[in-house]
Amino acid sequence: MFRGQAQRCKSFISSYIDRLNQLWPFRCLTLLLLGMLGCASASAQCWLYVPTHKSNSVSVIRTSQNTVTAVIPVGVQPLSAAISPDGRFVYVTNSGWFLSNNDVSVIDTNTNTVVSTIPVGRFPVGVAFTPNGQFAYVANSNSDSVSIINTALRAVVATINVGSGPWGVAFTPNGAFAYVTNQSSNDLSVINTATKTVVATIPVGNNPTGVAITPDGAFVYVTNYLSNSVSVVGTSTNTVVNTIAVGTGPIAIAINSNGTSAYVPNDSGNNVSVISTASNAVVATIPVQSNPRGVVTTPMGRYVYVSNRVSNTVSVIDTLSNSVIDTAEGVAVFPEAVAITAIQSGNGCS
Repeated sequence: MFRGQAQRCKSFISSYIDRLNQLWPFRCLTLLLLGMLGCASASAQCWLYVPTHKSNSVSVIRTSQNTVTAVIPVGVQPLSAAISPDGRFVYVTNSGWFLSNNDVSVIDTNTNTVVSTIPVGRFPVGVAFTPNGQFAYVANSNSDSVSIINTALRAVVATINVGSGPWGVAFTPNGAFAYVTNQSSNDLSVINTATKTVVATIPVGNNPTGVAITPDGAFVYVTNYLSNSVSVVGTSTNTVVNTIAVGTGPIAIAINSNGTSAYVPNDSGNNVSVISTASNAVVATIPVQSNPRGVVTTPMGRYVYVSNRVSNTVSVIDTLSNSVIDTAEGVAVFPEAVAITAIQSGNGCS
């Protein structure tokens, strides 16, 4: 019903809505118009930012219609993205190639343009903001380090040595600790954000990449790409308390806002494993398109978005049915990660 209504309205208002969306103050008006016309509820609007590795760009997707509304040129071979807590900026890691620059593009979501470029370490991959938005941590895979960016200065203010081949980074909800996956040393570095030092190193599975932390801060979930598993780390002891078998090549992970489910795209399996965090067991496996790489849940947990690297698409999963209900086409070449913001819609999206 929802998608059918959206399609009927799309031809009538699409061009007008796109013009309004160019200006930040009118995005709420966009939502009002969509709601009045029956195309979408005002609580159903989000924007996705999807780095496309081979296109040196970021595709912007409006979730009310699951269509690409903008393409933003960034640096060389972007791999990941994170959105500031206030929704105003997107930080995109540009992994570079050979002699290319290794840096972070800063996108202003008001205008969907790059407003700053910040040099970091070699082959930056994962990026995450502290909960207060004052800092962004960037995992530099070929430098075995994490760059700490002061977001007010838009400059690196500290560099922390971690394990070998750092890939993903996530913060505890209170911002006290950052957890960094080290894919080549098969472990997890724990950074005390107050002292900016590594305070623990936790062995996990082979080639850990994705990392996510439960909303209560009690557990860290780590995808082990070559072990086809997810390690569950208890933050009170910084030890592995469970290991969950998933699909082939798990590369990323997202946990919903109430902490009940984790979603794991399996890069080589072309599917998504759904983990119940209560039982730490896989409760569903959802087929998607080729080489799923990135994953994000909507703020209220109703939908999951998965970027499919080889298909150049983003799959939309309904968490009530654990099935794909739509596919965003027209994404540029090799979408990697996917980040979501609902700040522009006021009340978030479902």
